[in-house]
Amino acid sequence: MQNDPLSDVLQLAEAKTVMTGGFSASGVWALRFPPPKEIKFSVIAKGACWARMDGQKKAFRLDQGDVCLMPGRRGFVIGSSLSAPARDAVRFFERKVGAFAQIGDGSELVSLAGEVSLHPSSAAMLVDVLPAFIHIRAASPEAAPLRWLVEQLVAERDSAVPGTRIATAQLAQLLYTQILRAHLSSAEALSPSWLRAVCDARIAPALQLMHGDPGHNWTLRDLAKAAGMSRTSFAVHFKEVAGIAPLTYLTEWRMKLAQRSLRQADSSVLEIASSYGYASESAFSHAFKRVTGKRPRDYRAEERRAGA
Repeated sequence: MQNDPLSDVLQLAEAKTVMTGGFSASGVWALRFPPPKEIKFSVIAKGACWARMDGQKKAFRLDQGDVCLMPGRRGFVIGSSLSAPARDAVRFFERKVGAFAQIGDGSELVSLAGEVSLHPSSAAMLVDVLPAFIHIRAASPEAAPLRWLVEQLVAERDSAVPGTRIATAQLAQLLYTQILRAHLSSAEALSPSWLRAVCDARIAPALQLMHGDPGHNWTLRDLAKAAGMSRTSFAVHFKEVAGIAPLTYLTEWRMKLAQRSLRQADSSVLEIASSYGYASESAFSHAFKRVTGKRPRDYRAEERRAGA
């Protein structure tokens, strides 16, 4: 299996997806949600409603089978009518019974909800490159892989079969990945970032080299050759797509990996430096501080105190 930069980033960010519950509704209603602390996603399992992000005039209709994802920078309102008085969602869900809350007799709409937690050191890699609202319509070609997942999540919700909790968690993780894939299918609309870079066929071979062996002394010539481009053309195209120069991307990726090693491994700083292509601890420390703002030893000490 070839190197997969998107999977690498999700693993590095320690992305963990869980279904948190949901609600059913009927009649005229609206709920106001504050900016979420985690990445949130919703699945319209039955019926339809409207959604509008704070600060935006445009409202989105969410139909049965639609999936939406909110990375957390803005609050939002959903409802059968956005002109209806919106009740506070936090207080509303505090009064729920079990995993689900209900408005009216709950016969007209069922919405399932989940969230994605990320490690603080890598969360920005995902949150900062996503728009405030991602809407995947059930009728769109990109939604085809999501339909089965939505059906299974609904089935698990109503099931008493043993193993429902773990099955739901695995389905939710796959659902989040498929949402990102659907979003990537519109790559031409993405802003320059690593997320746009991972779906650019021209530079994909170079990314696979950097992710496959980040400690290797890759040169611009090596990376351009893998992409089948001249050094100048490769450097210009890479920066247009990723937003940064190729070797800058390599350094930043190494430092993200080094952060994980410093948190999780007992290897010395010099051993970690060597594994990511640095001949001396001082050279590694300089690069680490330039990217993260902290010295490696200080970062490790802070992380271990926080986890104690």
